Amino acid sequence: MTFFETYQTELLASLFIIIFLLILRLILKKLIYKLGRKTGINDARIRLISRYTTVTLVMLALIIETFIFGAQLKDLALVFSSVFAVIGIALFAIWSILSNITSGVIMFFSFPYKVGDKIQIHDKDFPLEGIIEDIQAFQLHLRLDNGDLVTYPNNLMLQKAVTLVKKDAIDEGIDAL
Repeated sequence: MTFFETYQTELLASLFIIIFLLILRLILKKLIYKLGRKTGINDARIRLISRYTTVTLVMLALIIETFIFGAQLKDLALVFSSVFAVIGIALFAIWSILSNITSGVIMFFSFPYKVGDKIQIHDKDFPLEGIIEDIQAFQLHLRLDNGDLVTYPNNLMLQKAVTLVKKDAIDEGIDAL
């Protein structure tokens, strides 16, 4: 008996799952691009969120495949508990980076400001007012009135009060420099 004959049912189920997840990925990618363009988000952020979605679907596919090929829940529980213990220790060490990435994803879907807007960040110790030049996965780039470029962490953008000073102020900011 060959490998294909032995695992025919599992291989067919795997093929179905892969096709289903590829179609789901395509639909989600189109929705993300449509939402991003509708709200005026730049293409780099749209691609980043699209990559996050793809990674999530790949992880989901791997978990489903382990069940298809006969892994038991108790076996996976042992593996996942060990892996999550190691990951938990590593994540504790890099929680700030993950916090900024998560904030970047949240900002993609619900951040009311976009590139080109002039905003004021109400920080007690270091208040800022500038034009948003770029919104990346970890930080936001603000161009201050004096020409300085400030990178501001995404997680702080969600924690601090922010005021919109002027919508689409990037052209005026460039002319002033």
